[in-house]
Amino acid sequence: MIDVTHQISSVRRKVGTRTFKGGEARVVTIGRTYDAPLDDVWDACTNAERIPRWFLPVTGELKLGGRYQLEGHAGGTIESCDPPHGFTATWEYDGDVSWIELNLSAEGDGTRFELQHIAHVDDEKWAQFGPGAVGVGYDLLFVGLTLHLASGGAAVDPEEAMAWTMSDEGRRFVTESSEGWYAANVAGGADPAAARAAADRTTAFYTGAETGQADADQPAGAAGAEGADRA
Repeated sequence: MIDVTHQISSVRRKVGTRTFKGGEARVVTIGRTYDAPLDDVWDACTNAERIPRWFLPVTGELKLGGRYQLEGHAGGTIESCDPPHGFTATWEYDGDVSWIELNLSAEGDGTRFELQHIAHVDDEKWAQFGPGAVGVGYDLLFVGLTLHLASGGAAVDPEEAMAWTMSDEGRRFVTESSEGWYAANVAGGADPAAARAAADRTTAFYTGAETGQADADQPAGAAGAEGADRA
């Protein structure tokens, strides 16, 4: 469905911290450049009719102060909006609240896409899975958005996407994504041994190994495999 090696290498991953809403927060940043104009990428990310073509059906008011809800997944409130350059919103899932910040900018004839996921995650929870818990989920989302933009806005077939996710190629993609987040975690200052253990647990969760344990211990705000069937 997609060139795994090219897709993984085209994405830039970063892990860090920042003071946010009165506390120290973990920040997972994922970005890449799309060969599509700024207005088109903005529309793909904010138009309720287009979002289901590459991710999940969404309801609510997609405007400043509005509430949104992704079907079977996260919801939240749009806290700021600067079309076509970005927005910020809460990301509320399974009783936990984190935040997302989308920044778009023109880069030549294409668009630089950068997404930050900001969460107040305690050290014990972070040590279990590290940045890959949300990072791998976002890598999967990027597959859907990449296919959608490259096809001129066509919908990604959910059944085909699910079959790919469960295939050897899909599992290789998840594994390489998890390795990318391991490297970003170490580059961000994490202890390599601890980062290695967290990455291995994340890979197991997304590939279906040790599903019971990983599902029980899934970190707050994880993008999770729920959206993989749309990626």
